[in-house]
Amino acid sequence: MPPVIQLDALTKDYLTDAGAVAVLKGISLKVAKGEFVAVMGPSGSGKSTLMNILGCLDIPCGGHYLLNATDIGTLPEPELARLRGQVIGFVFQGFNLLPRMSLGNNVALPLVYQRIGKAERLARATDLLGQVGLGHLVASLPTRISGGQQQRVAIARALVTRPSLILADEPTGNLDSHTGREIMELFQRINRDQHITIVLVTHDMSVARYAQRLVYLKDGLLAYDGAVADFHGVEA
Repeated sequence: MPPVIQLDALTKDYLTDAGAVAVLKGISLKVAKGEFVAVMGPSGSGKSTLMNILGCLDIPCGGHYLLNATDIGTLPEPELARLRGQVIGFVFQGFNLLPRMSLGNNVALPLVYQRIGKAERLARATDLLGQVGLGHLVASLPTRISGGQQQRVAIARALVTRPSLILADEPTGNLDSHTGREIMELFQRINRDQHITIVLVTHDMSVARYAQRLVYLKDGLLAYDGAVADFHGVEA
């Protein structure tokens, strides 16, 4: 089985008034189906750029990114949009819920763009809200629930399209430590029970420890790739 993610000598440059700035400088790695990977690194290390490329929001300047064996650098925008909508689930630090829409409809929203019928949309949304412990709040509004509950809704929304990959960008950043632990335990359960590949960006080692593997970037390079438990920092 091919890896869900395969990066081969991936590079990314941005043009500035001062010239080209290299942000990613030849990243190569593979992420297999069902892995849970944390991505860390200091500010400016390339984490956000890497996540944008993994999420098909940007394309590399050099090298290759294969998502489920498909080279995204060769795809037109409509196909990239399809991958974003059907293959990848996104979870952000900000929950990005629509305040005037019920939790059920928030979760079901990605299915509208897939032209899935209303009955199936709401059935899937209700089921997923139940899986994250909020089945009794399908008709509630985001403004009526806590931040931790809103993040659970956002995770349900990421799962509703039945993706093969979840990308989470600082998903506990707006939460207190207790609620953050609950959210990370939920990610672990989803990864364990549903075998969905998860790549999560965090600045917090206590969050990274919920993953099986750590990828650490520094100055656009891969400075560490291995077990979280074996990571003891990167030399300056």
